[in-house]
Amino acid sequence: MNEAVKAAINLHALLRNMEDLCQLDEASANAIRGHEAAIRFSVPGIDRLVLTFHDGQCSARRGENIPCDMNLRFSSPEHLNLMVAGEKNPLPTKGFRHIGFLKKTFTFLAGQLESYLKPDRERIKKEQGFLEKSTILTAYTAFFAVPEISRYDETGQRIAGKMEEGIVNVTVGDDFGLHLIAEKGSLRAAKGRNANARAAMMFDSFETAFGLLNGDLDSYTCIGKGNIAMRGRIPMIDSLDKLLGMVPRFLS
Repeated sequence: MNEAVKAAINLHALLRNMEDLCQLDEASANAIRGHEAAIRFSVPGIDRLVLTFHDGQCSARRGENIPCDMNLRFSSPEHLNLMVAGEKNPLPTKGFRHIGFLKKTFTFLAGQLESYLKPDRERIKKEQGFLEKSTILTAYTAFFAVPEISRYDETGQRIAGKMEEGIVNVTVGDDFGLHLIAEKGSLRAAKGRNANARAAMMFDSFETAFGLLNGDLDSYTCIGKGNIAMRGRIPMIDSLDKLLGMVPRFLS
């Protein structure tokens, strides 16, 4: 296991998802209402992440010079991974007055996020709204993990380096979309559809997207049945699919 790749995914795909969790989940939005805090996660060798909680919302930003109220230092990528696994604590170096928020509210948010990313299958069958939210959060985690693999993993770097430049849209019906930008051998993920995409991967429903992202469905079968369609520069989608296939080993 490459601990740096895993840590980058935990930061910029998994914890980044707090932004969307607080938009989609009412209990999470209520939990942070009234709290004002910008928490920075500092891991050696990996871009920093700052989660800002303000007015019942959360925003995730990546960068070195973003102001913060609390800094959480990790001695190594493995240290962060152990925190995510619930086996180790971070080292606060700033903002000790926010420790209560970290221990109580942030821990609650982590539990809510896990309930969507590792969902109760009976609830998935019964609640369409829960299925859709779970699929959206899982898709964000998976596709935002792809650029981290292309950045920090040797195999990922080789795949990304051979990928054609341009934009790939990933959509679920008319309701959800994100896109990945391949440029100069690296990738970036962003929310929403992009009108200038050179290729597109299209799921016909949240049920199909959920099944594929959770390993319940096979992509070739879905393509054969017409549940997944691909358009444009297929080699770009093939490269994306290879990178996407590497995600589960770092999130397990």
